[in-house]
Amino acid sequence: MRKRFYAKLTAVCLSITLCGAVLAGCGSKDADSSTGAQTSTETPADDAQGDGAQTQEPDVSEPDSGAQQPETIEVTTFPLPSASEESEIFIKPIDGISDDFIRGMDASTVLAEENSGVKYYNFEGEEQDVFMTMAQAGVNYIRLRVWNDPYDENGNGYGGGNNDLATAVELGKRATMYGMKVCIDFHYSDFWADPKRQHAPKAWEGMSVEEKCDALYEFTKESLTELLNAGVNVGMVQIGNEINNGMSGEKDIANVVELLHAGSRAVREISESFGQDIQVVVHYTRINQPDEIDNLAATLAEAGLDYDIMGLSYYPFWDGTNENMQAVATNIQENYGKKVMIAETSYCYTAEDGDGCGNSFKGTDDLVEGYAATVQSQASMIRDICEAANDVGVLGIFYWEGAWVPVGEATVDNSAIWEKYGSGWASSFAADYDPEDAGLYYGGCAWDNQAMFDFDGHPLASLNVFKYLRYGSTAPLAIDDIPKVSVLCDVGGALELPETIPVIYNDRAANTEVPVVWDEAQIAAIDTNVGGDYEVAGTLEDGTEVICYIQVIMINHVLNPGFEDADTSMWKVTYAGESNPTDFQVKADDAYSGETSFHFWSADSDMEFSIEQEFTDLEPGTYQLTVYAQGGDVSADSSMELYAVVNGEELTEPFMVTTWVDWKAPTITDIKVTDGTLIIGVRMKCNAASWGTVDDFTLNRVSD
Repeated sequence: MRKRFYAKLTAVCLSITLCGAVLAGCGSKDADSSTGAQTSTETPADDAQGDGAQTQEPDVSEPDSGAQQPETIEVTTFPLPSASEESEIFIKPIDGISDDFIRGMDASTVLAEENSGVKYYNFEGEEQDVFMTMAQAGVNYIRLRVWNDPYDENGNGYGGGNNDLATAVELGKRATMYGMKVCIDFHYSDFWADPKRQHAPKAWEGMSVEEKCDALYEFTKESLTELLNAGVNVGMVQIGNEINNGMSGEKDIANVVELLHAGSRAVREISESFGQDIQVVVHYTRINQPDEIDNLAATLAEAGLDYDIMGLSYYPFWDGTNENMQAVATNIQENYGKKVMIAETSYCYTAEDGDGCGNSFKGTDDLVEGYAATVQSQASMIRDICEAANDVGVLGIFYWEGAWVPVGEATVDNSAIWEKYGSGWASSFAADYDPEDAGLYYGGCAWDNQAMFDFDGHPLASLNVFKYLRYGSTAPLAIDDIPKVSVLCDVGGALELPETIPVIYNDRAANTEVPVVWDEAQIAAIDTNVGGDYEVAGTLEDGTEVICYIQVIMINHVLNPGFEDADTSMWKVTYAGESNPTDFQVKADDAYSGETSFHFWSADSDMEFSIEQEFTDLEPGTYQLTVYAQGGDVSADSSMELYAVVNGEELTEPFMVTTWVDWKAPTITDIKVTDGTLIIGVRMKCNAASWGTVDDFTLNRVSD
C-alpha cells in the first residue's frame, strides 16, 4: 500500500455522512485560529458549485430500504480570504466573482505519483497531503477520471495514473476529507478517451449498441454506488470525455446519444436513491470550431438528452481566445438552456522538461502573447480565464493535472518507474489496447511544466491564484518577462534595431514600452552584406540586460506568398469573360508547399486571367522574383508569363506548364526598385480543359 502523509490537523473535525443527512445540533462554524481550517455542515445535496462552507438544513429523506450506510468521513475546510493578501504573485481581483465559482483541479495521477516515490509539500516546505495543500490554496473541486479496466491480461497497468475505480475511491475520499467536492470523469474506455481515440472497454468489444448501453448503465450505477458508499462527496459526473468524434467505439452520433441516455439515466437514479444532487456533464473540446460545438449541442437538444452542464476543454495555446470561449459558452447557455463549465485548462510555468520525456506545450515559440513561461504568467493566465468565464456566467474551471510532476531526474532513465506504477502518460503494456498511439509513444509525463507544483513536489505560488480570485493579492512591482527581441534584415540592407521594447510586469496594468540602449560596437561589427545570425546586447533604463537576435537573410517581401492565410485581399485577380476560372484551392497534392495554391480550370471556355500584388514601400535596391507553377492539358498556343512592373517598365519571363507536379520556376532578376513601388504577378491565356496551380511567390532584395 502507498504510504499516506496526512498532516496533523489542529482544526476540530466534524463527522458527516454523505447520504445527505446532517448531524443534529451542528449549525455553527468555528474557525481554527492556528490553521484557518473550519468545520463544515455542508451535505452532498448542496448545489454543484458549493465550496464546502455553507450550512444546510437536515435532509430527512430516507435511503432505499436495505441500502448500505455510507462511510463517515471527517471533513476539514479552509475559508477563502476576506480581503486582499500579500503574496509572491500579483493577482488583480475579479469583480463580482462568487466564492461558489468552481476552482477545480484534476488530480487523477496523484496516487500513481506517490506510488512512484513522489512526495508533496505545503508552502512551509513540510511534507503534507497534496489535497490538503490544494484546499488551503482555494481549490474547492477535484476531478478524477475513471477507466473501466486499465490493465492488460497479466495485471500490468496502462499508465496515465492507472485510473480504475479503486483509485478514484481512494483519491475521492481524500478530496472529501478536505471539504472539496468531486467530479467523476467516466471515459467509458480502458484508457485515454479524446477526439483522437474513443476505444470501447475490452469487456464491451463485439457488443451491439443496445448491449453497450446496458453495460454502460450498469458500470455507471455500480461505480457511483461504490463511490458514495465510501463517503466520496460526488457533486457531478461526466458521462464521457471529449466525445466530439464518438464514445466507447461508437462513431455514429445517434449511437453516441443512446450511450449518453444510458449514462444520464444511471446518474439520475443513483442521485435519487442517495438523496444527493449530482449534476450530469457532457464534455466536448475543439471550441475553436464553434459551429461544431453548436451542432453537437443541437443534436443533444433534439434527442432530449437529460443533462445539466456542458463541459468544454479550453487550452488557450490550442483552442483560441477568451473571447471565442465566451461566445461558445454564451451560445450554449442562451440557445440550449444549459450551464457551462471549463472542464480542462492549463498553462506552463517553465519551458524546462522535468523528466526527459518532452513537453506537450513547450512554452517557447508556442506561448500565448502576453504570457511567459513563468509562475506569475501561469497564475495570470488562469486568473484571466476565470474572469472571462465568470463574466459570461460560466460555473468555473478545472485545471488539468496540476499535480502531475516528474518521477526521478530528467537525466535518468525513469522508464522502469513509469512502467511499474503508471506515472507516465502511457506504459508499453497499453500497446495492444491502443497500438496507434500509446503503442508507439509510451513514456513519461509531458505535462510537468504545466503543473502547479515544482519538479520536487513543492507548491508554486501560482497555486494560490484560486484563493485570490475575489480579492486579489499584492506583490512588489516586478518584471515578469521581456519578450524575445528579434530583427530581420535584408542582405545588403540597413540594420534597424528598435528604440523601445515591450516589458511585461506581474501587474499587467503596468506593461509598457521601455527605452533600450544597444551596444554600438556590436552593431558596427555586423556586415549586412553577409547572411548570418547575430546578437546585440542592450540595457534598459533600470539596468536590466536584454539581447536582440538578428537574422541577416533574403527576406521574402511578398505578403501571403503561398496563399495559406485566409485573407487574400493583398492579391488582385482579374479575368476575361463572365465567369472566374480561378480559386484559392485547399489541396496539398496540388500545392508546392502547404495546402493552398492559386488554381485554374475551365471545362467549356478558354481562359484569360491574372493575379498580382502591388508594393509601395520597398527599400530601394535590386530584387529577384520567382514563382512556382504546374498543370497540364495546355495547348501549344497558350501563353503564360511571370511579370514585374517597375519604373514604368514591364519585365516578363514566359513559361509553360506540362504535367502534374512538374513544377516550373520562372525567375526575373535585376528588378531595380528606386521609389519603393513595384507590381508583380502571373498572367495566363490558355485553352478550355487545361488546368494547373500557381504557388509560392518569392521576392528577395539581392543587393543595394
